[in-house]
Formats: sequence, structure tokens, C-alpha cells
Amino acid sequence: MLPGLGYFLVFHYGALLGNVIAFKEYVPFVGLWDSPWVGFDNFSAMFSDGDFWHAVWNTLFIAVLQLIFFFPAPLALALLLHSLTSDLLRRFVQSVVYLPHFLSWVIVVALFQQILGGAGLLNGFLGDAGLNTVDIIGNPDAFKPLVVAQVIWKDGGWGTIIFLAALMQVNEQLYESAALDGAGPWRRFWHVTLPQIRPIVILLLIMRLGEILSVGFEQMLLQRDAYGPEAAEIIDTFVYYQGLVNGNFGYAAAAGLFKGVVGAALVYTANKLAHRLGEQGVYR
Repeated sequence: MLPGLGYFLVFHYGALLGNVIAFKEYVPFVGLWDSPWVGFDNFSAMFSDGDFWHAVWNTLFIAVLQLIFFFPAPLALALLLHSLTSDLLRRFVQSVVYLPHFLSWVIVVALFQQILGGAGLLNGFLGDAGLNTVDIIGNPDAFKPLVVAQVIWKDGGWGTIIFLAALMQVNEQLYESAALDGAGPWRRFWHVTLPQIRPIVILLLIMRLGEILSVGFEQMLLQRDAYGPEAAEIIDTFVYYQGLVNGNFGYAAAAGLFKGVVGAALVYTANKLAHRLGEQGVYR
């Protein structure tokens, strides 16, 4: 356990000390402790910056889309895999849907561009068929649905692992009893499957809420120039450009700290709500 524990202590808990930059006018050549203290000036400038709030809006919009469409996708896929009677077929399908998770976002974005781009496979097929082509890659209006589709394709299969493990623990006799009582597939899912896996669903939902403002830095950064900041700027890319590109480290740290505090508050609130509903949640 020591290597893993050391990793979290150094790169996660130890790195929290760097948040002091958010309250300073940090100058790398001066150093962390000698940089002038500015208090909440960085936060005041951030909250009055329209570009920051635009990044927050884009982040929340994409996060809600992912919560609605991506979060249930692994569960639906797990239910389909669980319904397969052939173990050989199930293992084959699992292997196929797991594979995209191991591809880098550079490859995934390139694949979508080759398929959906102006000169891509889809428009080539539509043009050969005499149909109107579609403008997806580079169209700001199509960006947010596109990134959600990319996440579903890449990580939907990988997310089925936990749901499949939960489905394996459901007693098959409950399904048999429900079927004998006349329950169809939908009623068996609603009254047997869902109550049995509800603790896992709530646990994953709480964890997802903690990362709701993290909608994929690398994925967004790779496509930001193609769609423009108006459509593709999120909090993480805003922090990147303000801090590493423009050298405004204190301002960028304030935006990152704001994101972390909101995520922690969401986890705390969702966990308390889970306790009120009789579920264990993430912690007691």
C-alpha cells in the first residue's frame, strides 16, 4: 500500500498547500512564500469576469448533459450484457466495449473528425448518395452533444464493470418469483433489479456529483480551437490558459479552488441526502 499511499499524500493532499497561491500575486521568480499577499483580490476579479462565468456555464451545461445521457448509459449496457445467455458472447461483447477506454483522447477526437468532419466518412457517404451534407465538426451548436457522444463511446463500456458486478449479486430467485407472479421485463427491472442495485447507483451518483465540474480537460482542450472559446471553454481550460499560458497564476488558482470547493460541497450535500433516504452513501 505504501507506493499508492505516497502518491496520494504527495500529489493530492500535499498539493493542497499550493492553494495559497489563490490569495497571492504569485511570481515564480520570487517564490511561493515571498510573493505578495493580496487576500481575496483574485476572487473578486474572477467573480466579476464575464469570461469566467461563461466557462462556468459551459461546464455546467456539459455536466448536466453527461449526467442525463452518460451516467445511465453504463447501466443500460450492463443490463443488456447481463441478459445475454451465452457466456462466450458476453465476454466478447464486454471486450469490444471496454477497448475504447484504453484509447487516448487524441485518437478518439481524431476518429470522430475522420468520421464526422466536412470531408469525413459520413459526408462522403451522403455526398455519394446525392444527399445534403451535415456540418458537425467545427459547428459550435453541435459541440456539446458531440462531446457527450464521445464520452459515451469511450467510457460507457468501461463504466459497466461496477454495474455488472452489482447485477451478479442479485438473487435469481427474485426474478423467478416475480415472473411467476406475472411481472414482465420492465416490472422485474423496476421492482427487483433497481432496488437491489440502488446503493451502488447512489454511491456512483454521489461520486459523479463531486466531479461534475470536471467534464474532461484533455477532450475539451483538443477541440477548443476548432469550435472556439464561446462553445468549448470550460473551467479547466480557463484555468490552463489563465495560469500556464497567460502567467496569471493566482487568478487561475482561485478559479481552481472555486471548482474544488463547489465539488466538495456537492459531495457533502448529496451524501447527507443519501443518509436521509436510508442509504449508506460514500461515508458516514
